[in-house]
Amino acid sequence: MLGFRLCLNPTYERLPQQEPATLGKGTAMHLTQPVHKGRYERPGALALVFRDRRRTFAELADRVARLAGALRGLGVAPGDRVGILAQNSDRYVEALFAVWWAGGAVNPVNTRWSADEVAYSLDDCDTRVLLVDDTFAPVAGALKERSRALRTLVHMGDGPAPEGMPGCEALIEAAEPAADAMRGGDDLAAILYTGGTTGLPKGVMLTHGNLYANALSTIAATPRPERSVGLQVAPLFHVGGIGPVMQYALRLATQVILPGFTPPAVLQAVAAEKVTEVFLVPTMLKQVIEHPEFANHDTSSLRLVLYGAAPIDGTLLDRAMAAFPGAGFAQVYGMTELAPVVTVLGEWWHTADGRAAGKLASAGRPVPLADVRVVDVDGQELPPGRAGEIVARGANVMAGYWNKPEETAAALRGGWMHTGDVGFMDGDGFLFVVDRIKDMIVSGGENVYSAEVENVILEVPAVSSCAVIGVPDETWGERVHAVIVARNGMAVDADAVIAHCKARIAGYKCPRSVEFRTEMPLSPAGKLLKFKLREPYWEGRSRRVS
Repeated sequence: MLGFRLCLNPTYERLPQQEPATLGKGTAMHLTQPVHKGRYERPGALALVFRDRRRTFAELADRVARLAGALRGLGVAPGDRVGILAQNSDRYVEALFAVWWAGGAVNPVNTRWSADEVAYSLDDCDTRVLLVDDTFAPVAGALKERSRALRTLVHMGDGPAPEGMPGCEALIEAAEPAADAMRGGDDLAAILYTGGTTGLPKGVMLTHGNLYANALSTIAATPRPERSVGLQVAPLFHVGGIGPVMQYALRLATQVILPGFTPPAVLQAVAAEKVTEVFLVPTMLKQVIEHPEFANHDTSSLRLVLYGAAPIDGTLLDRAMAAFPGAGFAQVYGMTELAPVVTVLGEWWHTADGRAAGKLASAGRPVPLADVRVVDVDGQELPPGRAGEIVARGANVMAGYWNKPEETAAALRGGWMHTGDVGFMDGDGFLFVVDRIKDMIVSGGENVYSAEVENVILEVPAVSSCAVIGVPDETWGERVHAVIVARNGMAVDADAVIAHCKARIAGYKCPRSVEFRTEMPLSPAGKLLKFKLREPYWEGRSRRVS
């Protein structure tokens, strides 16, 4: 044992030793385990790459333990929520692990939200500490004024910390490394806000076990080399960003992090860092392969391209596979409530032999730790080929919606997560997703709930009624489309409606197109028939959602 300890990076010696009783909790899945494994097994290897900063696994462990100690010094207790409002960076990843190490739960704030939306999420789950980077430090004071819960702001940017706001680097330097709280299993790890059908965001409660199990399942369903370099492009406030973080971390892979998505940055990073795998939503994939400088970058290191979170056109997939001939492709399907991946269409099914089996239009088979069924309105399983609602159960299924017991009970009825998506299973257990029950639009990988947008449009005095639907879009997969009936004798301007929305809600939720009608299609009972509005746009398309 002495010889083993001597060969470790000296940083290890500064970290507190866990008491045996605490280590006993290690039987539960806890999200800090990769940090411990990294400092034991690959202390000198690269863990994080961001711009010109490079952190080894030993450095990551030390910084996480110290930041956790600083957070405890700021009053963060086990179970407390800590918000992060920032662009992607190495510090963001460190903050995620530090919050878990301190015993807290993260509230990763959507960077595209309006100030009112951000304040709502902070207040809804009583987030008292918020970490902000240089981009959002200028608005942090205004957020503190709007939010009832927010008490402490911490700067995690590269520039000087604003007056009255402690900086992460100073806190890490001054703090003693804290012992890992070793929370895991059913302990809350994250609250991720997603749109609500009532117009208010819902906080999806994901446990350590949820995120850990899903990462393991996704890794098992998409085997990769032991030593990989993953490119982190998806926003880290999104479960589609946190999921890859955990997959990379559990495999002790190097994570190359981009602050945000731009095609040139992706191409440059792949070439410079010899990236071997990446997750891209279809809109990102399209922009990368169509960039005029694509051919000038060496992308031959890529071995796996994961795609999902939005519809993909077959022609786009063919072009992408031709653009990256050395890479395998795999599709993932899921949702925030499933932490997030529930089915995978693996690499082989994208090959010529796999395509001959006729599964390319499917979302694949369930991941190892999840069960997926298709049921009727009474919850009874349907036979192969019959369409119904897609439901799932397993270790990846959320604990519920924060402070929303009725919506939780409705979503998790019968012990299954009801996704709101319509699909069917074939005789080989492949899931085909064909439509959506919930009025949710997936635009560029972001979920948009029509009720929220409709409520904002109805604030315009000249609008009598409106319906918001998703229509096909070559760039975004789906775009937000508003159908409006004006009040008698009043004029409505499309640009004015869009401008009003942009002032009230995040830009990705705003209509990109507006249609005017004299009346809405209604059922005999007076219910709006949205499918009648969608039909002309989706006619001839067999697949409507990812």
